[in-house]
Amino acid sequence: MQVRRFLSASFVPLVAVASTLVAAPAFSGGKIEISEDKWISIGAGLRASISKQGGAAPDGGSSNDFSVENMRLYLGAQIHENIKLTFNTEKDGSNGDAARVLDAIAQFEFSDLFNVWTGRFLPPSDRSNLDGPYYLNAWDFPMVQAYPAIYAGRDDGIAVWGQTDGGKFKYQFGAFEGRDSNANQSDSMLLSGRLTYNFWDPEPGYYNSSTYYGAKDIFAVGVVMMSQSDGVGTGANNNGDFTGYSADLLLEKKLSNGGVPTLEAAYYNYDTSDINDAFLTQGSSYMVLGSYLFSNKVGMGQFQPYVRYQSFDKDFANDTSRTEVGTHYVIDGQNARITLLFAQDDPGGSADTENSAKLGFQLQI
Repeated sequence: MQVRRFLSASFVPLVAVASTLVAAPAFSGGKIEISEDKWISIGAGLRASISKQGGAAPDGGSSNDFSVENMRLYLGAQIHENIKLTFNTEKDGSNGDAARVLDAIAQFEFSDLFNVWTGRFLPPSDRSNLDGPYYLNAWDFPMVQAYPAIYAGRDDGIAVWGQTDGGKFKYQFGAFEGRDSNANQSDSMLLSGRLTYNFWDPEPGYYNSSTYYGAKDIFAVGVVMMSQSDGVGTGANNNGDFTGYSADLLLEKKLSNGGVPTLEAAYYNYDTSDINDAFLTQGSSYMVLGSYLFSNKVGMGQFQPYVRYQSFDKDFANDTSRTEVGTHYVIDGQNARITLLFAQDDPGGSADTENSAKLGFQLQI
């Protein structure tokens, strides 16, 4: 009854707001041509939400919060047929009104088979991290992903990557700054690698998505490995090595009726040499997500209901899990999308489960 009352109290006001905004326009980015092989592109992305969480208000009732979760400015340039530059900034809910450097990448792209990126960017990692928040098939980034990062999954370093058959097979390997703690007396680097194989349509490029809304038929499997010597602990006498690995699966196919079912799954394992580190987690975790994009349009968009379950088995803290159900209202793919979700978090131990609801708006140009 408590969950039912919470959902009822959350659903009506959130849907009322959504109904006034389903006419949000869709945009596409812009490019300025300088010469035959020189150009500049500019764009922006916004993710804002309204949320309600049971028991989170100062008086013990349900909280009501408005948040700009991500505001990004994108700048890209090509200065030579084989050399590109990416510079992105972000303001998010964790840094007040300040913007920070998100990506700063020098991209030396010689061929499909061999490319070199250096600067600050997403290391070779799991599908969710290479999606980023705008290309997930859910609103919130999965809590079961716990690879080390400077900020928003990024790190400073260098990576080589390439692909065959237009992106059927991809390799990505890199060396990054990683944890720069007192324990890292050897100043060792974080080494990271990913291999991806697409059995159906290819996914070209360094990044990926967790749904293509029927534009591609995807059967992709990826494996990841990260490690850093002396990357765990607080001092020379309390240090250890970090090792993490994961595997992810994405299965999506457009049916004859125009509908698009999607299945996504991932498994993670993290080892901190049995040292309890405040910034890293030792344990294993997994997530499973299923969605279905209806072919018929309702107004300007299509509904894509989804369900996702996540579980994290932690060695030095309570095991946690999260169950969520929701629906996307897809107006223009990842460029214009509205998401309504309800979630129940189990913090483990003797703590009560926590119910929440969120209405999110995503726009990109």
